[in-house]
Amino acid sequence: MITSPHEPTRVIGIDPGLNITGYGVIASRGSEVKLLEAGVIRLPPSTSRSLPARLEALFRELQSVMREFKPQAMCLEEVYSHADFPRTAILMGHARGVICLAAKLEGIPVLSFSAKRVKQTVTGNGNASKLQVQRAVQHHFDLNHVPHPPDVADALAVTLCYVNATRAGNAAMRHAMATDRS
Repeated sequence: MITSPHEPTRVIGIDPGLNITGYGVIASRGSEVKLLEAGVIRLPPSTSRSLPARLEALFRELQSVMREFKPQAMCLEEVYSHADFPRTAILMGHARGVICLAAKLEGIPVLSFSAKRVKQTVTGNGNASKLQVQRAVQHHFDLNHVPHPPDVADALAVTLCYVNATRAGNAAMRHAMATDRS
């Protein structure tokens, strides 16, 4: 559900992972963006639990966060794949799939942004380092310390990318929000 211009829009940003998944929840209204919650979901080590059990843990933890904060949109960074590490991209695809399923079951539209676009939005440099993203997020939300681990900063950065895209009146964004509900 998209809120009226007078009500803040709650957005959850996710930095998917099979060990640590970062998340950040914001409320956005006009030029105001307020941080509501940020943290990580830590999964049991692969040596102690099977992949399906770890994915179930991710699903349940994320579902709990979504039910608590009731976001109207979810933003994810697109999966980055590297030719030298194809297995990593495949495993990340599993985590991302579970995250998208959790959002779909809660009726939350999912939007994806490339890592380069997220970095460009928050730092002005599409090739920014993790530390630069952390510092930009720290500055934007007026935090005493850089968000740690970097997964938290990445999740918050993707929410800022969403806010930037919606402020720009991005027609593709409005279309994605309307059509992802099906």
